[in-house]
Amino acid sequence: MTDHSFMIYGAYGYTGELIAREAVARGLQPILAGRDDDRVHALAQELGLESRAFGLKEASEISPQLADVDVLLHCAGPFSATAPQVMAACIQAHTHYLDITGEISVFEHAFSRHDDAVTAGVVLCCGVGFDVVPTDCLAAYLAEAMPDATALALGFDSRSGFSPGTAKTSVEGLAEGGKVRRDGRVTTVPLADSVREIDFGDGPKQAMTIPWGDISTAWRTTGIGNIEVYMPMAPKRITQVKRLNWVRPLLGLAPLQALLKSRAGRVQGPDAGQRESSPTHVWGEVRNAEGEVRVGRLLVANGYTVTLHASLAIVAQLFAGDTAGGAYTPSQLAGRDLAERLPGSGKVTISAE
Repeated sequence: MTDHSFMIYGAYGYTGELIAREAVARGLQPILAGRDDDRVHALAQELGLESRAFGLKEASEISPQLADVDVLLHCAGPFSATAPQVMAACIQAHTHYLDITGEISVFEHAFSRHDDAVTAGVVLCCGVGFDVVPTDCLAAYLAEAMPDATALALGFDSRSGFSPGTAKTSVEGLAEGGKVRRDGRVTTVPLADSVREIDFGDGPKQAMTIPWGDISTAWRTTGIGNIEVYMPMAPKRITQVKRLNWVRPLLGLAPLQALLKSRAGRVQGPDAGQRESSPTHVWGEVRNAEGEVRVGRLLVANGYTVTLHASLAIVAQLFAGDTAGGAYTPSQLAGRDLAERLPGSGKVTISAE
């Protein structure tokens, strides 16, 4: 990998810094980048790496910074405000684009640029972290187990907590409502639209639907047209989320968004001990028209640990092989066993229930 160049943008953020430090521990020398010159330079100096400071407003201003970069790993969310122009810059610079988003709109935009990426010989692969590697891989296994499935449900039970970037993205998503895929189309529904009891692998729990990235990616991975994603939540909290539907239009107002994001920015991501002690249970279910059901489960490491290992695994793959240009889901790009290959992961189990 030392013959290739890759850049981590957003390197001084919580997740970006985790990835940068792991990369150095593996003997790699990524270029660290971000908007704040002082912060990115300080981290780069500590790690003995090159740094670059630039903003992400226009593709024409970004692409010159990527002229000598083979792979860009974009870690600065919320991605809805930056990913389109960064993808455009990568296509212009013939640089592979990866990010760690979970935002449905960003996945959809990447797939809309598929033909441009093919022409440029550039890979576009969003969600190369916990969003959405484990669920995307499990979806691929479930689709193989039931080729005639008409409905797919996915979910995860994680106690890892939020980083500031993830918290800000969640705030942004509140105003957009819930999302599911129905008959092949991404559809807006109320927050916590569906509630059911699910055993993710650690006992039955009440769970609600969430607007997770698999609403976009799992359709490309499996071809199944009806998709929901669930997360466990205490019944009282589910009731609180449902009440937000009454004021959802107000949640999109700029002053309220600014206030909520300011508070979200104070969140502290989990420390090493918390990450080590909080693995994640991943669950999925497929159904066909006859009512047959298959259920899949997978135990993986803490979400942030998954992100740093999965993202670097895909960087390594792009360095090692001649991957055709285009937009991919993580399992399409790196194989459905990617999640199982990561440190701290078990094996996928599929059963009839």
